[in-house]
Amino acid sequence: MSITLERKTALIADNARQSGDTGSPEVQVAILTERIVNLTEHFKTHAKDNHSRRGLLMLVNKRRSLLDYLKRKDEERYKAIIAKLGLRK
Repeated sequence: MSITLERKTALIADNARQSGDTGSPEVQVAILTERIVNLTEHFKTHAKDNHSRRGLLMLVNKRRSLLDYLKRKDEERYKAIIAKLGLRK
């Protein structure tokens, strides 16, 4: 359910605005998206895992908050990350 260190460093490298950037909204959204995708796959085989489902909802809400923040601050970066990750909005 969690992501590997190699995958996380690859996500950071792909979405970082500059070298050493791990805290920008783009990086955080990319990591959250990867965790959400992993949990969604988990629920295909474990449909009654309600404790993890609560965690999934919290991750989705956190990602939505970060995307709302990014949209308020810089709409071009918001559109770029949405297109890059293939999110709906």
